[in-house]
Amino acid sequence: MASFQQTINSGRPVLVDFSTEWCGPCKMMSTILDDLKVMVGENATIIKINVDKNPTLASTYKILGVPTLILFKDGQVKWRQSGVVSANQLEQIIKTRV
Repeated sequence: MASFQQTINSGRPVLVDFSTEWCGPCKMMSTILDDLKVMVGENATIIKINVDKNPTLASTYKILGVPTLILFKDGQVKWRQSGVVSANQLEQIIKTRV
């Protein structure tokens, strides 16, 4: 399995959902991201990072609230937002920010 750094530097847009298992809005995002995966197909990678299990990554990216979504392209942050975002909004963000 590729490391986080390898994944975000893959050349393809990578949407990272920083979340926790106990967070209600995070559970809502999980369903939204399943829909988004179907919408974007191979054009983007979507991964979840549990901040409770990955505190170093959470600290590195200054995750203060969950869910926080960060879009990377070639290792660079192209967009970030905390809270629930619809699949349609995320699809547009992926298309226009990278």
